[in-house]
Formats: sequence, structure tokens, C-alpha cells
Amino acid sequence: MDKFLSYARAQHREVIGLIRRLVECESPSGDTAALTRMADLLVEESTDIAKIRRLRGGHLLMDFALPGARKKGRILGLGHFDTVWPIGALRRMPFRQRQGRLWGPGVLDMKSGVAFFLSAMRALRELDVPVARRVSLLLVNDEETGSASSRPVTEREAARSEAVLVLECATGLDGKLKTARKGVGHYRVTVHGVAAHSGIDFTAGASAVVELARQVEKMAGFTDLRKGVTVNPGVITGGTRVNVIAEQATVEADLRIGRLRDAPRLDQKFRSLKPFDKRCRVEVSGGLNRPPMERTAGVARLFKTARKLAAELGVNLEESATGGASDGNFTGALGIPTLDGLGGVGEGAHASHESILVNRIDDRIALIAKLAAAL
Repeated sequence: MDKFLSYARAQHREVIGLIRRLVECESPSGDTAALTRMADLLVEESTDIAKIRRLRGGHLLMDFALPGARKKGRILGLGHFDTVWPIGALRRMPFRQRQGRLWGPGVLDMKSGVAFFLSAMRALRELDVPVARRVSLLLVNDEETGSASSRPVTEREAARSEAVLVLECATGLDGKLKTARKGVGHYRVTVHGVAAHSGIDFTAGASAVVELARQVEKMAGFTDLRKGVTVNPGVITGGTRVNVIAEQATVEADLRIGRLRDAPRLDQKFRSLKPFDKRCRVEVSGGLNRPPMERTAGVARLFKTARKLAAELGVNLEESATGGASDGNFTGALGIPTLDGLGGVGEGAHASHESILVNRIDDRIALIAKLAAAL
């Protein structure tokens, strides 16, 4: 049996215990006290194997003490320890092991991935496997809310690395890695109309609601599935009373693109929106907030290496592209080879049935350790 897989199996119960401790330390985005407790726990769990720096904003950077001399370059693990779940979510969806799975808030997205990486570093140390590069792990606390504070840190640390391993959950129950992610944009389109009494002075008004309906149809037409472009007008507000011609209406639209080169063209389309009713005014704000992670030649080579190493573990590893985004979007856009989806294999991220497969814990840890040793 592969030595890394053998190690992971021997440590299986301890890893489940670590995952449980991480899950039961609730850490919703934006809750400073909870996030500090989570950071303290992570430091406690890894201080014996890594030099840890607490960065501005509450993020953590761990530099692991691993076997091997004259290390050149660095591999960066990337993850987050905030979750979408509020304090108290554990009361209605407690951590538990049942039906071949681990359940609980944040277990898939992405506390299991963090636990896997820490366990993989322990495997390298305890098996005394020399690594050619330094290995660090950046854990941020605001990924679920857009990474406003951590993005500069992520980009800085990625630029100092030869490859990035992202610990987000895998695609599907077969555990596909992610070699491409769509970029994400958010646009807000507001129409300013002319208010009037809808019964007494109908013709004096210019309805922002009617104008916005026309603009929404035009925006939806920006979707081009062949090019991987989608526009979703997701939230609409407008008007004040049923007998008042609406003076203002707003739509918030989600944009997804597969290629960075499409961003300027789509941005121009949004900013070129003109009113159908000349008495109205259209105001556009927003833009691309996460660039796409494209499947470059460097990403393809990294996946090829991972696929070969997984085969040594008896795993047929496949790749996938997804419309969802992660902090890997930032690193991939810098041109740093980025491999995403190395975390838990399961389903139900952000949902009450969030869970990971117990029988995919060991091979995931082994794969991360083998990648760190091979790159």
C-alpha cells in the first residue's frame, strides 16, 4: 500500500476528531469574536508543525517545518475558515457520523479541507519525506463574503509561489478536481423615472418599473451560453404604491464569464444601456469582482501530475469546470498554476444536508501529501 495512504488510514480516527473540533467551533463570516476563536483553535492544532503568522484582518499564514534541505520556491495551500452558518446552527444540524458521512455546518465548505492539509503536512513530517519546496498554508476569514480584506494578501502570497492548491470541496460525489472556474460580476442598474398619480395624471408620469422591465430583458440577452456567459437579473425592487407611477426601480444582476477577455465587452454592454423612454435615466454601477480561473497549460500540467499521483492511490481522478468561484480565481488570474477542489468529497454546501464521505478522507489526505512532495 502507498505509504501516505497507509499513514492516513492509521490516523483516520484522529482526523475525524480534528474535523469535529473545527466544525464545532462555529465561525460565521463577519463575527469577529467567533472568527478569532476559530483562528486560535487553528493555531493550537498546528503550532507544533508550523510557524504561524496572524496577518492584518485576522487571516493566518502557516509555514510548515518539513524534511528536506535547500528548498527552492514554495507551494501555497489556500483555504478559508469562515462559513455561511450563523452561531447556533449546530443546535439544529449537529456534527455527527452517520450513513458513511460526516455531517455539520461547514464540514464540506471547507473545514474538512483545512483538516486534510494539516494532516498531510503531519504525514510528510512523520514519514520523513523530503520536499523540494517550502510549503505554506494561507487561511482567510472572509471568503464567503467576497474576500474584500484577504484578496490583496492572497494575491501577494500566490505571486511568491510556484503553484497553489485550493482546499475547497470537490465537484460531486466522485471527487473531481476543479481546473476552471467562472469569473463573477455584480451589476446594479437603477432607473430614475417621473412620478405621477396613476389615475389623475397618468400621461405625466414615466414609469421606472416599466423602463426597468425593458432593461431587464435587454440584460438577459447578454447571455451567451456558447461562450460561457450568463447574466441573471436576480433581485428587483421598485415603486412605492400601486396608484403611483414609479419614480425609481432597481435590478441587481449576476454575471458569470469563463474567459477574462470577455469582461471588457460585457462591461461595455452594461454601461451602454440607454433608456427606451427618453424621460427616464439609467444608472449603472458594479463590475467584475472575481476574475475567471482559466484552464491554462500550467493548470493542465498540475492536474496531470495530480491524476498520476491519485492513480498510485487507486483513485481515478477527473477534472471539472464550475460556474462557482473561490479564492482560486484570484491566484489563477495571476497566471499561477492553481488546482482547486482538493478538499472534502460530499454534497450540500450551504445547505442543511452538508456532508462529506468518510471513505474519501484518507485518499484526499494522501493526495495532498504526495502533491507537496512531488511539486
